[in-house]
Amino acid sequence: MSTALATTTREIRLASRPVGRPTNGNFELAESPLPALEDGQILVHNLFMSVDPYMRGRMNDVKSYSAPFAVGKALDGGAVGEVVASRSSAHKEGDVVVHSLGWREYAVVDGSAATPARTDLAPASAFLGALGMTGLTAYTGLLKVAEFKPGDAVFVSGAAGAVGSLVGQIAKAMGASRVIGSAGSPAKVARLLELGFDAAFDYHDGPVVEQLEKAAGPAGIDVYFDNVGGEHLEAALAVLNVGGRVAMCGAIAQYNSTEPTPAPNNLMQAIGKQLTLRGFLVGGQRQHAAEFAEKMAGWLADGTVRYDETIVEGLENAPQAFMDLLDGANTGKMLVRL
Repeated sequence: MSTALATTTREIRLASRPVGRPTNGNFELAESPLPALEDGQILVHNLFMSVDPYMRGRMNDVKSYSAPFAVGKALDGGAVGEVVASRSSAHKEGDVVVHSLGWREYAVVDGSAATPARTDLAPASAFLGALGMTGLTAYTGLLKVAEFKPGDAVFVSGAAGAVGSLVGQIAKAMGASRVIGSAGSPAKVARLLELGFDAAFDYHDGPVVEQLEKAAGPAGIDVYFDNVGGEHLEAALAVLNVGGRVAMCGAIAQYNSTEPTPAPNNLMQAIGKQLTLRGFLVGGQRQHAAEFAEKMAGWLADGTVRYDETIVEGLENAPQAFMDLLDGANTGKMLVRL
């Protein structure tokens, strides 16, 4: 059967809702028929799919900013793939597009919901990472949400991850006085220093606040980009300078928790230091996408920004890739090659 004539697809379904850390039993590999293309639709053969921390929240049956995944149905998320059949005037066979129907090998996608991937600028996978929502999250979180300005000292948690590693490099490119990152292994710490971070530490090596104070020195920090929450946020509140800003992007330390997490216990510091703590979602930052794309393409082209990928092979291994992501097994963007 030719690629263009695929009539079924393998997909990963949510078999049951996780309690705490997900297990393989929460997922099911299944085969599903593909609907016939309607006017305006395209058939996409997915090349890469993304697994992201926010997906853990969608596995719970709770009201949130994004609808929960349905038990017994295919999961979804960012994917990039090749158009193998088209009834859309905006896309032709052979085009590479980004869309949101990942966790499956083939997808029938409305042409209006697919964005071209400029593979002349970067490999297809980059459009799920540095040139995609990951990069837009880093760029807007730092510059628009935390209102970074040249001379600021910046601390990034989860700094070896897809978003964090870009935040640190963007801060350096934009004139940060100092960039500090935390990560979960000596190898990741070493990688952050290779990427141009001024200081980095392994949060397993001791209390985060003590390591952050040492890395920041008497100058303190002005911006904290929070991917982790908990103890990291508490430490940042203690070390932030008066007028400091926090971009609250994620709290991966708490995603699998089944009990309330106590930290931070020092939120009162936000009053005396006149801090700004602002949560954000990348979906609310899309108005900056063109500005970001132009900047990031330039930085990637001249080597100012580099990115890492951790690639897992095969759709059947996507659940394990997701679980490994939550455990911090990735450096840079975690992707599944289909």
